Amino acid sequence: MKCRILAMIAAAVCTVSMSAEPPEARFVRSTPEAEGVPSAAILSLVNELESRVDAVHSLMIVRHGRVIAEGWWSPYAAQEPHVLYSLSKSFTSTAVGLAIAEGKLRLEDPVLKFFPDEAPAQPSENLKAMSVRDLLMMSTGQHAEDIDRVDFFGPVPATKQFLAMPVPHKPGTLFYYNTAASYVLSAIVQRVSGQTTLDYLRPRLFAPLGIQDPVWQTSPQGISLGGFGLSLRTEDIASFGQLYLQRGEWKGKRILPAAWVDLATSRQASNGSNPDSDWDQGYGFQFWRCRHGFYRGDGAFGQFCIVMPEHDTVIAITSGTSDMASVMNVLWERLLPELRPVALPADDASVAQLRQKLASLSLPTVQGTAKAAPADALAKTYKFSGNPLQLEALRLEPTPDGYTIHATISGQSVALPCGAGVWRRGGSLSQMGTSEPVAGCGAWTADGTFSAKLVLCRTPFVHLATLRFVDGKLNVRVQANVAFGKNEPVEVSGSPEN
Repeated sequence: MKCRILAMIAAAVCTVSMSAEPPEARFVRSTPEAEGVPSAAILSLVNELESRVDAVHSLMIVRHGRVIAEGWWSPYAAQEPHVLYSLSKSFTSTAVGLAIAEGKLRLEDPVLKFFPDEAPAQPSENLKAMSVRDLLMMSTGQHAEDIDRVDFFGPVPATKQFLAMPVPHKPGTLFYYNTAASYVLSAIVQRVSGQTTLDYLRPRLFAPLGIQDPVWQTSPQGISLGGFGLSLRTEDIASFGQLYLQRGEWKGKRILPAAWVDLATSRQASNGSNPDSDWDQGYGFQFWRCRHGFYRGDGAFGQFCIVMPEHDTVIAITSGTSDMASVMNVLWERLLPELRPVALPADDASVAQLRQKLASLSLPTVQGTAKAAPADALAKTYKFSGNPLQLEALRLEPTPDGYTIHATISGQSVALPCGAGVWRRGGSLSQMGTSEPVAGCGAWTADGTFSAKLVLCRTPFVHLATLRFVDGKLNVRVQANVAFGKNEPVEVSGSPEN
């Protein structure tokens, strides 16, 4: 059966818009009722997401190939890409499927075949047996304490590190979700195509789907990171999901073999037995199985591409939350029961109410009416010695519509506007080595204490910076909304510049 499927693959080579389709739109816009969904149900979904999840950044719902709801929580915006983290893996899987269709590799090819220059001198029998299929289904036979030590940004190629790790179990028998396997897949695509995975996908996937200017971080060896590092817009995510929902077709054109879609999104590995967990329903080829028979690609802190074939529905979500399960729970509770098989009577009042809600979405701004620090304290620049923030100097300047934080970080000067009750864009901050645009807001939340929210607008990250002017000094405390590993605040103290 597997041979038949492989043969088939090889032969196949924040605003809201519910108005009429723009000239170059990828999706027609429609009302929820016209596609069998009550507007009131989507309004309830949005309200529940705001209540239970901190915080969703964007939402797009596509039913019967038409967008029925879309919104971005300010300062996030439709035209701006958002980092996808592990949702990138599903795009790497797609590149592998296309390469198989073009005859460049096979699922059963041994991994060592592609890296003769990086293989251990005496590879184990299990390493010799590891195949492309094993990488795709996250069943490489390696242990967490070994595989999680792979450094994607070090001087030693990550592929060489991966191949040097022990393989104590027969590949294909032990599921362990790991990003290193996805990186190796990306490296294989590059080896067989002569292009990075990003460049390989440009004419084959991104251009046909109308995805403009995709960005994918690379390793020091120039390999697309595969398991993370891709940034796309919300509608790009929805387009990708719609392609899979349509089993590889887009606007009447075959982009991806249907057999590959079926294989990649079906259960290839067992990953648990809890019927109530969306992480225990099985794993495909870099896709997760969900409850209710759905599947998804997802990424850290709530980046989702959810495909619901039985309901002809795709949901794209970006977020900045440490509670990804709640996002899906809300979808299953509020939206799933309301997906009707036929169109509903028009409901102009409910549509208008939903439109108004989606058009006014915003992350909460900092509120406060406490007493500001004395003017002489605000006129000073405060200096900081060596600290984890790499903060060297800071001054808080009043402006007509709020304040601006002037800071020197790692030798670079930056001005970060903080609107009073509104988001103001300006400046940038570094996140994982990438300069990210920032939007800020702030207020005096206690006497002499200014609190600012700084949103890195293309990432899940929001930093709460608290500036305390006390006893002639400035104490700064910074806490991120989410983090890989422990999420602990950093506190530093500065003195006035002489």
